[in-house]
Amino acid sequence: MPESLSIAGNNLAYEVTGHGPLVVLAHGIGDSRHSYRFLAPALAGAGYRVANVDIRGCGDSSLGWDGYSRTDIAGDLIAVVRHLGGPAVIIGQSISGGAATIAAATAPDLINGVIELAPFTRVQPFDLGGLMRVKRFRTGYSQMGQVMVLGRLASWKKYLDVAYPAKPADWDAELKRIEAKLSEPGRMKVLQAMCKTSPTDAGAQLANVTCPVLIVEGSLDPDWADPRAEGEKIIADLPRGLGQLAVIEGAGHYPHAQTPDQVLALARPFLDKTLANA
Repeated sequence: MPESLSIAGNNLAYEVTGHGPLVVLAHGIGDSRHSYRFLAPALAGAGYRVANVDIRGCGDSSLGWDGYSRTDIAGDLIAVVRHLGGPAVIIGQSISGGAATIAAATAPDLINGVIELAPFTRVQPFDLGGLMRVKRFRTGYSQMGQVMVLGRLASWKKYLDVAYPAKPADWDAELKRIEAKLSEPGRMKVLQAMCKTSPTDAGAQLANVTCPVLIVEGSLDPDWADPRAEGEKIIADLPRGLGQLAVIEGAGHYPHAQTPDQVLALARPFLDKTLANA
């Protein structure tokens, strides 16, 4: 059973494994800490204390939160680090990548570094040219639009099909788990609420980050026509010299689940250097 941290009358679920410097894992929308089922034990085995969080409204965390913005999620992650004893590196995927940026900018005493996996950290302009040119981007955009407006679980599953260009070995069981969780009353509403939040708050904090940042993109991520270009734009908005970008060829929006060995190989040297004196 996960542990629980009470925040403003709500419960945030998390699991801690391993011993050593603290690494906090935060997943994306419509998901849970189970998204890190491959990476979390690998990091714990590599000598880190890993706190794997169900972000608000997801997984085993409670429903009924006042908001689901990146700023809200960042506050929760900072609370976890304070509770467990930092400093920490946050690894955040998708919406939680943006949240990790905000956490780093607003709590520099607690956050030593950030790894952002396929992050939504900048406002996304409408990319008509990309929609016309790139089929996977067009498919992902269409299915996400139906999720946002209609809350259709079938559309979310179609989005996941393109977001995982290659499926993990346990994908059938994992998809059933995701479907069961999102079928619980209130869970799809949280996914929709997160879809409707803007990354403006995260983008505004990029210039205020003072710690090292590693951006990891998948070359086949359907959320962007050109994932590398998106990563480069995030790096450009950070203070000079803080950011580095890695692109995993063939990965989609969930590189930590689709290509965990490659994410671990990128994360280990970053963590070893960033948390050397933690």
